[in-house]
Amino acid sequence: MIALRRTLCLALISALLAGGARAEMFVFPAPSGTASREILVYSSLDERLAAPLIAGFQARNPDIAVRYEDLLTGEIHARITAETDAGLPTADFAFSSAMDLQVKLVNDGYALPVTAPETDDWPGWANWRNTAYAMTFEPAVFVYHKPDFLTAAPPATRAEFLTWMKTGGALVQGRIGTYDIERSGVGYLFLARDQEHFPDIWSVVRAMGAAGVQQFPTSEDILVRISDGRLAMGYNILGSYAADWAREHPDVGLVLPRDYTVVASRIGLVPRAARSPDLGARMLGFFLSRAGQTILAEELRLPAVSLEVSERNSARAMQDTLGGQLRPVPVSPGLLVYLDQAKRARLVARWNAALAGQ
Repeated sequence: MIALRRTLCLALISALLAGGARAEMFVFPAPSGTASREILVYSSLDERLAAPLIAGFQARNPDIAVRYEDLLTGEIHARITAETDAGLPTADFAFSSAMDLQVKLVNDGYALPVTAPETDDWPGWANWRNTAYAMTFEPAVFVYHKPDFLTAAPPATRAEFLTWMKTGGALVQGRIGTYDIERSGVGYLFLARDQEHFPDIWSVVRAMGAAGVQQFPTSEDILVRISDGRLAMGYNILGSYAADWAREHPDVGLVLPRDYTVVASRIGLVPRAARSPDLGARMLGFFLSRAGQTILAEELRLPAVSLEVSERNSARAMQDTLGGQLRPVPVSPGLLVYLDQAKRARLVARWNAALAGQ
């Protein structure tokens, strides 16, 4: 039985390596010129965005080379579980935006606890079992095409958004965009949280359907259409991408909803079968340190969780401005409910029915 399981795991690994849709590998040589060791990282963050973080880590560890594998979130989970089950070493550090899959790795015993003194004063929702750590603080926002709102402010609550959809006429029809929750993990997460925080969310969804909402798998698909005016508004868009896009596209504006703002995080952990768990813990510690969090906030433009980072792009800055309207998604076993296939099927079915006016 063990031999069969190992064979199946090896077959899965081969399939993942052969068929990964986005899997890319990058090597960052040791700055010292001679690498004493190498750390292997699995991440869903584009290599271009990750480069400043890696540079910061290597500045403190100049003899460490970094092998960075840019993977889809599902691939990260599958690779770690398959390699561990096959008795093989896996990544030393894993960093992913799929909160539910990262917590599942911890819950299923595929990650190691790591003491991180840097997070002693962090909020309790950002750490589970000293094993899964939230590293970013990324709100879901309304995005809008500024030229369409020259004479009136864009909606700032879901109730205002509902009214705008019902009274906006030609401005609205066919010009609302949101995530396709069947293809976008973050879109599904945001809808699930809406259902928990806003009792009338299905009225909003039905109104979006009546207005001919367009659904897309990625943030970029929505943002590019808002910037050129094909869409007037985007609902529940990941704020980190929206803010970055708005800096380069002056016709794009964004609103943090005043009724409540859901906040998602990217989660870091050290796999149990890491080749070098000490290096994984060292990289995790750097990502959680003030230096690492500052790079996230200032260079990657991903809002930091650290309470020491008080600049505009951080949890503290948002809390000072928005207070109780922020609703962070806790790093906890509660995320596992979003992986329940029966519940997922029911939510998707209700979404599609509401869009159809049922």
